[in-house]
Amino acid sequence: MSTFWSLWIIVLTVGSIIASWWLIWATGRMRNPDEADEETTGHEWDGIREYNNPMPRWWVNLFYLTIIFSVGYLILYPGLGNFAGVLGWTQEGQYEDEVAEFEERMEPLFSGFREMELTELAEDETALAHGRAVFGNFCATCHGSDARGARGFPNLRDAQWQWGSTPEDILHSIKHGREGVMPGWGDQLGDRGVTETAVYVQQLAGRSADPMLARAGQRHYQQLCASCHGPEGRGMVQLGAPDLTNNLWVYGSSFEAISNAIRNGLHGAMPGHEPIIGEDRSRLVAAYVLSMMEEVPESGNSED
Repeated sequence: MSTFWSLWIIVLTVGSIIASWWLIWATGRMRNPDEADEETTGHEWDGIREYNNPMPRWWVNLFYLTIIFSVGYLILYPGLGNFAGVLGWTQEGQYEDEVAEFEERMEPLFSGFREMELTELAEDETALAHGRAVFGNFCATCHGSDARGARGFPNLRDAQWQWGSTPEDILHSIKHGREGVMPGWGDQLGDRGVTETAVYVQQLAGRSADPMLARAGQRHYQQLCASCHGPEGRGMVQLGAPDLTNNLWVYGSSFEAISNAIRNGLHGAMPGHEPIIGEDRSRLVAAYVLSMMEEVPESGNSED
């Protein structure tokens, strides 16, 4: 915070406290009881007059106590611009202390898991319970509470993984994240070329397709797409290019969805979670995901 704004806050805060004290003193001071009985606010209704008597002393003292409390608080804790308070308290510091205390309490549990392989953790009920809790807090927002994904977010249960399905690959994805970028080819192909290529991709996935359009699309595919997805469309783990032959799609399987991906491209990014949840919890989540993996379904609408 700049010096100007710090002083601005200090002046407003201190001025408000002084003004509050003056207002209470001015309106709450005692007057002569005889005079008070005769002084009214000028309001009268149905023969009843409103008197302007001072506030009870105990009530006035409560207001003074709140002012004293506020002054003490601003001395001890931050609240006056850049002045940090004599205690040096910060919300970040309190958060870090609480996290450190929690990690210290969890250390005996995590230390036992560190010696186990991911495949062992995937069969340990205690480890899976903790992995499930971490997944629910940090992963379910995108991948769903059942880990079956949604449009744009891969299904984690179908054993189809763009970046590899080994325990090490899955752990790397969780810890460091992944980013997949497919360029748009609309300018190079034009509307006709996009249609032909989309038809060929549908044919790769085992769907019925117009043979003439598919043949024309195959030429486009080999020129622009095969370098990432492979000549036969089986994908490339090193690049995160998905297999186009299994009829599983992250961004939708309709002709319109496939055409849109070819024309405009796609950009998918998963953030790395190691800075957020740490190594131990990353391993527990990886084990939990491994425990849910199923056989590849015959059809579906997502691709990992």
